[in-house]
Amino acid sequence: MKVLVVGSGGREHAIVTSVAKSSRVDKIYCAPGNAGIAGLAECVPINAMEFDKLAAFAKEKEIDFTIVGMDDPLVGGIVDVFEAEGLKVFGPKKNAAILEGSKAFSKDLMKKYKIPTAAYETFDDPKKAVAYLETAKLPIVLKADGLALGKGVLICNTLEEAKAGVKEIMEDKKFGAAGNYMVIEEFMTGREVSVLSFVDGKTIQIMSSAQDHKRAKDGDQGLNTGGMGTFSPSPFYTAEVDAFCKKYIYQPTVDAMAAEGRPFTGVIFFGLMLTEDGPKVLEYNARFGDPEAQVVLPRMKNDIIDVMEACVDGKLDTIDLQFEENAAVCVVLASDGYPVAYEKGYEITGLEKFEKQDGYYCFHAGTKFDDAGKIVTSGGRVLGVTAKGADLKEARANAYAATEWVNFENKYMRHDIGKAIDEA
Repeated sequence: MKVLVVGSGGREHAIVTSVAKSSRVDKIYCAPGNAGIAGLAECVPINAMEFDKLAAFAKEKEIDFTIVGMDDPLVGGIVDVFEAEGLKVFGPKKNAAILEGSKAFSKDLMKKYKIPTAAYETFDDPKKAVAYLETAKLPIVLKADGLALGKGVLICNTLEEAKAGVKEIMEDKKFGAAGNYMVIEEFMTGREVSVLSFVDGKTIQIMSSAQDHKRAKDGDQGLNTGGMGTFSPSPFYTAEVDAFCKKYIYQPTVDAMAAEGRPFTGVIFFGLMLTEDGPKVLEYNARFGDPEAQVVLPRMKNDIIDVMEACVDGKLDTIDLQFEENAAVCVVLASDGYPVAYEKGYEITGLEKFEKQDGYYCFHAGTKFDDAGKIVTSGGRVLGVTAKGADLKEARANAYAATEWVNFENKYMRHDIGKAIDEA
């Protein structure tokens, strides 16, 4: 069969890598893709938001199955466009992708259906938001309502910081239209855990847990990024936590979306906080996490096409979802200065070593070919170096060893990805 993957980052490289392992697939396209994806798929110069062009391409090439990796096209309604053209596509429709597209919607959904989450209020007026903050308990969390590349969340320790945050989000529009509405949320403490799941509208199957590192610098210092590294499974995601979440969070979320007339098909990412009062939902995403996909998908035993088709066909209950009894760690190699300002266009060397090492992966996030055909940096997050191991400590050691194989000017990484493993 022919498969089209929509997106251009490390998550899409991980998806393409899994699709390439399927015995059912003989041709992969990726739009727009990147220099790493080009080794496995034919990259097509169509932007992920050009829905009509993508659908026309899928019809022209007789694509059997399309997988949408990114949040923007899902929230924008790409699945609706493809389905209207009679094309088979994996991902939620626009009315279901709002689960990620609007934090206010998701918070209201959780309140209505009693799904555990932090207390919150929603605002469309910056003056009212500031007035609320003057009586609120600190620290407090400000969230731009819409999509903001994983960066529209501010944790404020003082009233001055919080007021400045309101100005940044709602008045200066640092995150664009995502800041037209804002959620002000109680600050929760505990371990953060990410759990990805496959959903077919009624049935949900949980993938292996993971744990992300959002801050730019060691010791969780610096600005929030799209993710500087991750590991799977999380040692803090215990059998007790799993049982609680299945009963009070996972299935209730799927049932709530169906009850609202927004049945969800695709991947739901549950961002959880393991608080003293039990697990609570920090956020939902309507697709694979990035870089969580880079440590979860390499450990999945199933043929990814079988699982995704079962979701689209409403037959996920027939799938026995299985993961390897091992671990994986991903360390992101970024351009120094990310997420604020950084230089691009530097040649990347050493990539060939990954082709000869089983259990090691180098997922491209921000790369491209230059005019001379060399692979160069083209983004803030450049590569995701992932390695497996018998356990998390071995996987972490393997991943950091592998970061030395590859080099480029202004290469930057955190040195404490997975350090929490030592505390488990």
